[in-house]
Amino acid sequence: MAMSRLYSLSPCTLCRPVLAVLRMPRGYSGASLGDSGKDMLEIPLPPWKERPNEPLPTKRARLLYESRKRGMLENCILLSLFAKENLSRMDERQLNLYDRLINEPSNDWDIYYWATEAKPTPAVFDNEVMAMLKELAKNKKKEQRLRQPDLEYLFESTN
Repeated sequence: MAMSRLYSLSPCTLCRPVLAVLRMPRGYSGASLGDSGKDMLEIPLPPWKERPNEPLPTKRARLLYESRKRGMLENCILLSLFAKENLSRMDERQLNLYDRLINEPSNDWDIYYWATEAKPTPAVFDNEVMAMLKELAKNKKKEQRLRQPDLEYLFESTN
């Protein structure tokens, strides 16, 4: 009688007590943070520092690298396209503005929202370089922008 009752139980009913004992507590439950945000872990970033004596070719190379390695695909694509089209013809003042724009904000999403005009741009970043980035983000030519541009253009002769 007991054996027939045991066979009539579903496998889930039999395994549930064993799994309850073996279950490990999760580190992240997936629940959203409270409205206060006080539970959010924020990793402090070192403050941005201007590099006044950096040679222009070095600055352009660094900004190209930093434009391509952002940590979020949207900005990698947007900023690498911007770098390809503009870095070579920007003067030192514009390069400094771009350097500040991509390196001072601690959140890449802010840069993306400002460039796409989803959020207003703070006054400190609202300059000619941001205007150029916003214009590029509008994609008036309706190009497919699915990945970063290749780097072959760096090695083409400018004869």
